Amino acid sequence: MKTIILKTASNYLLPVLLLFSVFILLRGHYLPGGGFVGGLVAAIAFVLDAFANGLQNTKQVLKIHPGFFMPVGLAIAFLSAISPILFADLPLMTGLWAHEPVPVLGKIGSALFFDTGVYLVVIGAALTIIFTISESA
Repeated sequence: MKTIILKTASNYLLPVLLLFSVFILLRGHYLPGGGFVGGLVAAIAFVLDAFANGLQNTKQVLKIHPGFFMPVGLAIAFLSAISPILFADLPLMTGLWAHEPVPVLGKIGSALFFDTGVYLVVIGAALTIIFTISESA
């Protein structure tokens, strides 16, 4: 059901929901949230857009296949997990933190990169599954 209200609302909600998903990703650094929940919110934003504007239009908005996000996210998460072994001679997945805080974000650490990898994997997996099901229906 593609109503004019849904189409109009989805055009405004897509960027707002994507921004909110990034907020949840960054919030999970210190508070509840993180890569998994942020990735789900981002995937829901694209699913809403696909419902309102059609799957082909949403694929044009994405520009790349969502399956591409999965290996990129896995690589980022893997590199952040092994970075303590490579750079500080510490055990696997030990948190490494920058010495100086970044404005707005605070102190950046390896946990943020791990969450970003999870974020990309969740977006890629959720959208690949949902788009595949939508195409076959």
